[in-house]
Amino acid sequence: MEITDGAAAARTLAGLVVADSPRPEYADAFRPFAPLIGSWDLDVAWYDDSGAVNRQTKGEWHFAWALDGRAVADVWITPSRAARATDGDGEWGLSIRIYDPELRAFRSTWLGPKAAFVMPFIAHATADTITLEAQNASTRWEFTGITESGFHWRNEDIDADGNVILRQTFVATRQA
Repeated sequence: MEITDGAAAARTLAGLVVADSPRPEYADAFRPFAPLIGSWDLDVAWYDDSGAVNRQTKGEWHFAWALDGRAVADVWITPSRAARATDGDGEWGLSIRIYDPELRAFRSTWLGPKAAFVMPFIAHATADTITLEAQNASTRWEFTGITESGFHWRNEDIDADGNVILRQTFVATRQA
């Protein structure tokens, strides 16, 4: 078996995954995600069942057009690479979002390798909000207040009685 150059393979894969822009036929559908493209610093908070913050750290989130402009991909990291020395090992998550014209919505899959967790979502966008609802769980993720310089994100669970339980929030600021 021949040993290959891992760095060269990584550059090749990155070049194949990342695209410069959405394909023209997807430009309108992906418009809600356009302001997210780029890199973001995060203030991350986790909440206990009473709604109180029980942990905070810094994070980072990186968005790009992907798969020949047919998708949006992102990687979020918490704690951030810079904060790992003090805040410990956390999670790197990868999402791939594709537009489904029959649904008039996005199919999104999040992968969390640390816990071998995969969560599929259906996402709908309005002028200022992107809401992702898990297909196999009572979980909702929502982007709000999206501007060129920042946005808010939250992770909520909905219990059997329909009560919303806040689990996590990100306050994002675009990296310089």
